Amino acid sequence: MDIPVQSNDDHIETLRSNVDGIDGDILNLLAERRRLSLEIAIEKQKNRRPFRDEGRENSLLMERAEAAKAHNLDPALVIRLWEQILQDSVRLQHEQLQGELNGVEGRNVTVALQGIEGSYSQLAAEQFFVDKPVTRTYLGCVRFADAVEAVEQGRADMAVLPVENTTSGGIAEVYDLLLHSRLSVVGEVKFRVKHCLLGTSDATLEGLKTVYGHPQAVTQCSEFVTALQGVDVIYFGDTAMSGRRIQEIGDHTVAAIASEEAARMFGLQVLKREIGNRSENYTRFLVVARDSISVDPQIPSKTSMVMSVGNDPGALMDVLGEFRDEQIALVKLESRPTVDNPWEEMFYVDFDGNSADARVQRALNGVRRKAKFIRLLGSYPSQDLRPQRRSLDEKGTKRTPEPSITVVDRGPIPSPNGYMLAGRGHKSANTVIDISGIKLGGGDMVVIAGPCAVESYEQVMEAAASVKASGATLLRGGCFKPRTSPYSFQGLGYEGLEILAEAGRVHDMPIVTEVPAPEEVERMSELADVLQIGARNMQNFTLLSEVGLSSRPVMLKRGLSASLDELLQAAEYILAAGNQQVFLCERGIRTFETSTRNTLDIAAVPVLRNRTHLPVIVDPSHAAGERRLVAPLALAAQAVGADGIMVEVHPNPDEALSDGPQSLTLDDFSQLMISMRM
Repeated sequence: MDIPVQSNDDHIETLRSNVDGIDGDILNLLAERRRLSLEIAIEKQKNRRPFRDEGRENSLLMERAEAAKAHNLDPALVIRLWEQILQDSVRLQHEQLQGELNGVEGRNVTVALQGIEGSYSQLAAEQFFVDKPVTRTYLGCVRFADAVEAVEQGRADMAVLPVENTTSGGIAEVYDLLLHSRLSVVGEVKFRVKHCLLGTSDATLEGLKTVYGHPQAVTQCSEFVTALQGVDVIYFGDTAMSGRRIQEIGDHTVAAIASEEAARMFGLQVLKREIGNRSENYTRFLVVARDSISVDPQIPSKTSMVMSVGNDPGALMDVLGEFRDEQIALVKLESRPTVDNPWEEMFYVDFDGNSADARVQRALNGVRRKAKFIRLLGSYPSQDLRPQRRSLDEKGTKRTPEPSITVVDRGPIPSPNGYMLAGRGHKSANTVIDISGIKLGGGDMVVIAGPCAVESYEQVMEAAASVKASGATLLRGGCFKPRTSPYSFQGLGYEGLEILAEAGRVHDMPIVTEVPAPEEVERMSELADVLQIGARNMQNFTLLSEVGLSSRPVMLKRGLSASLDELLQAAEYILAAGNQQVFLCERGIRTFETSTRNTLDIAAVPVLRNRTHLPVIVDPSHAAGERRLVAPLALAAQAVGADGIMVEVHPNPDEALSDGPQSLTLDDFSQLMISMRM
């Protein structure tokens, strides 16, 4: 009887089947290992044991390398494999710990993103949430701004936004959105982008005439796109939508740059895979939410922030030195032009560390003492799990552990009377505010002058020309006039702001004007050089926090009956929100005395000088309420060491629509300036 002989092809298939079986066993074992890792994490939380055992990890790697040699395997390959397994276990345990810490376990979250299903943003979101104990739904948006707005308005819990790509660099639009929104960064994900060229089932590379693609995708594939002869490029709002557009057109001469997932979703053919300029093409996405999160101290953290330091020589180096002194590693530093202040830069910074850590807090307090503006965008678990120090290199050779770093504790920052950042305990040197080249707080007397209210183009231009000629350095004028009586002149609004800004440009004077409400801050910041908080708004904490997000200097007036500590507590709201360019204005307070409109607390200047590093100016006009008293009070302010004065000046005070009795004539102001120079 003949025995059938197995063919060579059959033997190969048998071997492949055996390999497939082994692969299945490996996958089952990996899944079981993950389950056990999760149980270990839960037990560690119960017993408050250290979350990560680096000694065990190092020993495990050494053991696996030795075992690899016994099995005639490459130790370097085995180490790389086990490092990935260990990192996967660590990430899984991190997600378990973070989910319980922030109370998100079992929640259903709505995630806003730019684009549609199949977009890179959605794929990145899937990667971010893969091990998180939540269910999710996606809200597709046309623009990045729409995704941010959806979270701000509560229609979504989180948004996933791309911020930088290893090929095309930073995404400026998203950086600007992060700066001007109130959202916090709660996570990051680094997604490997594999651009493909998609077409209909009958399309060919040679027959293409048009390619659709998102501008970022086209940039990242510029070499491939340029090589396509006679093909027009049409920019589209999203990679996945480009694919959907191809499906809708059904034209074999039209293709799109998108993901392979989009091809499967829309039934398209992949004409060419991985067409990017670089094979290692990654996009970093940030996950943002309305509220910040807590990060367990055992989890490696990253913090993102934005700051402005001005143009003084060495200013940036001085600020970055605070991180060096605390041995905090900077992992990103990128500059963006400041929208409100031409030729100044905002710096976006990422560093290793948790903002709740004492070492990081010391560094940030140092930054606040030196920066003009600082805003923390958020602390979150880092996706960069640093390689653990171990006694074994990839070839199985023992290595010497790196020395540990000793951090010197600088001591706590005192916080008396409810304020910290405004106090001398935080900063001993006087703050100097640069207002378009004018140094306030630097020793020279700064004079702010102009009409109480902007009434007409001619009135403001005449006043600006005269006060400039007399020696004033900044131009004031009320565009919005919050008044005690609803029947009083309320100002010209934004028409008045444009008139004031034009006068400032013509006469080369920065302008100061009052911002009446939080919703007006962003728009007024486009034209105003200094935002004024009026006496009635001194404790409008929403408004204080909003101007704290602006990069414009802020003048904070003392309230009608406010103590100096309350004034400094109000300043603290602005400083804590990020804006370090705050100066104070004493404008008189209400007392039992009725001889003047208010009682000028001239002693407030030296008292504040002792308590705070912030510049202090005096407004004698509102204190006096009477023209003849303004000059003596202004000279008194100069005598006690005020950094400046703010005086109301009108071409025709008797015809003024607001506060005419306390406004100086143009000649009165000229005489005052002569007296101050004597």
